[in-house]
Amino acid sequence: MATYTYTAKRERGTPFTGDMAGPNKAAVVAELRRKGLTVLKLEQKRSLPDFQTMLQSSQRIKPRDKAVFARQFATMINSGLPVLRALYVLEEQTENPRLKKIIASVREDVEAGMALSDAMARYPVAFDRLYVAMVKAGEAGGALDQTLNRLATQLEKDDALRRTIKSAMAYPVLIAIFAICVAIGMLLFIIPIFAGMYDDLGGKLPTLTRIMMGLSDALKSYWFIIFPAFGGIIYGLKRLKKTERGRAAWDRTKLKLPMKLGPVIQKMAVSRFTRTLSTLVGAGVPILQCIDITGRTSGNIVIEEAMIDVRESVRSGESIAKPLSRAKVFPPMVTHMVSIGEETGALDSMLNKVADFYEAEVDAAVKSLTSIIEPIMMMFIGGLVGVIVISMYLPMFNMMNLVK
Repeated sequence: MATYTYTAKRERGTPFTGDMAGPNKAAVVAELRRKGLTVLKLEQKRSLPDFQTMLQSSQRIKPRDKAVFARQFATMINSGLPVLRALYVLEEQTENPRLKKIIASVREDVEAGMALSDAMARYPVAFDRLYVAMVKAGEAGGALDQTLNRLATQLEKDDALRRTIKSAMAYPVLIAIFAICVAIGMLLFIIPIFAGMYDDLGGKLPTLTRIMMGLSDALKSYWFIIFPAFGGIIYGLKRLKKTERGRAAWDRTKLKLPMKLGPVIQKMAVSRFTRTLSTLVGAGVPILQCIDITGRTSGNIVIEEAMIDVRESVRSGESIAKPLSRAKVFPPMVTHMVSIGEETGALDSMLNKVADFYEAEVDAAVKSLTSIIEPIMMMFIGGLVGVIVISMYLPMFNMMNLVK
């Protein structure tokens, strides 16, 4: 049983507020109506969360979970199940605790008379603007199962692309972490042994050796400052990236990264943009709303700013392709395909083909990038360890003179 706070009024009366316990919103609304009240507002009263609730609220909802939910929901609707019955089933079989709780809340809202898209819009952590717009279009067009299937395909492709990038970058990142750990270990434990030997022998040491010994002494003496400061810098950069200015700077920098990283990121952004716009157009969402949602869900501020220009141009009667051609982030192929799609009335189909092409391009580019990064990382490790070893063995070339 949960406690709900309601605002209601009697016929020709003034609104008043109260609390009522009930199994769900629908039961509370029914009880209040039975008492002759008109319910104006109803919300679940929040209590202090226990440990399990806090644990569930911190559980991350993965893109894969959202895609599976959309696919299963579409299958049930297509099979003839009512929306409420489908939500009950999905609530029972969903494994993610946080998503399960959100589905239960959505189901209660729908039971209380709210539209499915409006109920989902209350939980942006699980259902973003794209999700809500697709569901709203499906409700309006009476093709909820088809739009959910389109949405599931979009989410699955996004997730597959993200997994490809992560798996390709996992090895280089591990190598880099290993190299840093080896360097720190040598600075903390190996160099001091050599430093003691050289102090006993006396004499002037080479510059490289003195630099390494200085780094070793600093790390040993001030580790409690250096390591927290390093962690603080990483945390500060992450916080900065979440701000509007920091995100804009980072998104623009990503597109200019060397070693083919910038072009790969650009192709990923274009692929996501074309796939999302195709999904929304195919679902029957109004074109201005499609452009707005595509910009906000593109994941890159450069595309988002370009879509603002596109939206204003389309509102004034221009085509989509013309303002897209003015944005440098979109390759000529994209603008030409969009132009052909507008002329033939098959914009969603053309955008799908562009998305397929760029997804294949990203896959090939990532494999090529991995083959380039791996030898570079090995050279980086060898160079890092080599510099430290050479700095320690340089004095041994004149050690015999020091012994004499």
